[in-house]
Amino acid sequence: MTDFDIFNGDADRILSLIQLRLAEPREAELVTGRKRDIALLKKIENGAGKNLTVLDISMHANKEDLVRLLNDGAKIFYADHHHAGDIPANNSLTALIDPSPETCTAMIVDNYLDGAYRAWSVAAAFGDNFPKLAREKAAGLDLPLDQLEELGILVNYNGYGASVEDLHFHPADLYRHLSPYETPMAFLNEGRDVFDRLKEGYADDMRAAKSAKIVNESETGLILALEDSASSRRVSGVYGNELAQKFPHRAHAILTRQDGAFVVSVRAPINRREGADTLCLQFETGGGRAAAAGINKLPVGDVEKFITAFQAQFS
Repeated sequence: MTDFDIFNGDADRILSLIQLRLAEPREAELVTGRKRDIALLKKIENGAGKNLTVLDISMHANKEDLVRLLNDGAKIFYADHHHAGDIPANNSLTALIDPSPETCTAMIVDNYLDGAYRAWSVAAAFGDNFPKLAREKAAGLDLPLDQLEELGILVNYNGYGASVEDLHFHPADLYRHLSPYETPMAFLNEGRDVFDRLKEGYADDMRAAKSAKIVNESETGLILALEDSASSRRVSGVYGNELAQKFPHRAHAILTRQDGAFVVSVRAPINRREGADTLCLQFETGGGRAAAAGINKLPVGDVEKFITAFQAQFS
């Protein structure tokens, strides 16, 4: 069978795949893109004779193509922590789905592999804004948590942008830089050029984000707007994660101007990881999960509607 590894480019996806390929090495074609490239199964024209590994992309958003590929004869391994809807009953589908707001796909893979590559899953959890989970899973292990946290955040940061041209590394290339290493510590010892490039870009973009315009602020929520720039598009998600960790009782939304509209990243309060998906699904291009969700294109004329919905959701 022809193998395909299908994921998009944030830390949870990339570091999930690294764990799987360390445990189950195979030569696979990579089907990937920036973080908001969700409908990746559409890129597989026919499932006959194909073995697909699908990581951390919404089954609900890919259901039609998933069923099509299964009917073609594809064998599919699917791990994800987003809302899946009804999971197709098919002997050729292995579905590891856990939409709990307190887990991530890398930890689902970690459980599947009995913790064989735990350091990678810990880095992924840090990157996906689950530092408490990361530290719980690292308990009793001699791991450099500060370094793994920084690596996870930087890999996650690289996934955001309006196009792959906005990114410092194409997600497939970043995966190839990381995947030869048994542990993230080995990468940190030998892959400093990649790490340093991400670190420098992250620092520059986060400094620029501090000048974001306040759109709406209350005790329970903060909405910010960033200018239309590659820097803003790269940093929107990780800036939202940082704010969520600093102010755990407050919800956050980052609106980034793009093509005459806004791209929206929403983070539910850390102390109550729910409601982000409910909010974003009220809008045509919205989606995500309970703790973190987004809207791919919010028209300028809908901003007031969004503010009202945000306030109602998180009041």
